[in-house]
Amino acid sequence: MTYENLDAKLVNELLGDGRASLRSLAEELDVSVTTVSNHLTDLEEEGVIGGYTPLVDYDELGYDVTAVLQLKVEGNALPDLTDRLREHKQMVSVYEVTGDYDVIAVGKFRDTDDMNYLIKELLGDADIKESSTSVVLNAAAENEQFELDVEA
Repeated sequence: MTYENLDAKLVNELLGDGRASLRSLAEELDVSVTTVSNHLTDLEEEGVIGGYTPLVDYDELGYDVTAVLQLKVEGNALPDLTDRLREHKQMVSVYEVTGDYDVIAVGKFRDTDDMNYLIKELLGDADIKESSTSVVLNAAAENEQFELDVEA
């Protein structure tokens, strides 16, 4: 096999099974274990692959409430606020965005009381000018990843 598109193919294989062994990846990609190991190391060092983690179903662990928080931030406080939001263990995503709001954050909570506690804490933050919270009724797609295109 040629090494053309090997990195993309390697990423796609890992998306299918993040726990795949080097040997099984090598067999699937028809290259040596050393080649897979070297390419995997390069992808990690380049930051393409940032780690290996399980996909957790938080609903199954009792985190039944997902909330989307939209926040308008005071002046130049955006970096500090996003850092503080990231420190909340239940915030699974924090985005700086364009549009009507400056930050969109997604959190997972055990119940509405748990969510309400965080929202009240945030509303007391002087860096937040305005907020809007939406409770997710149904996650049609969540934590989705996509395979990379591989040229034929």
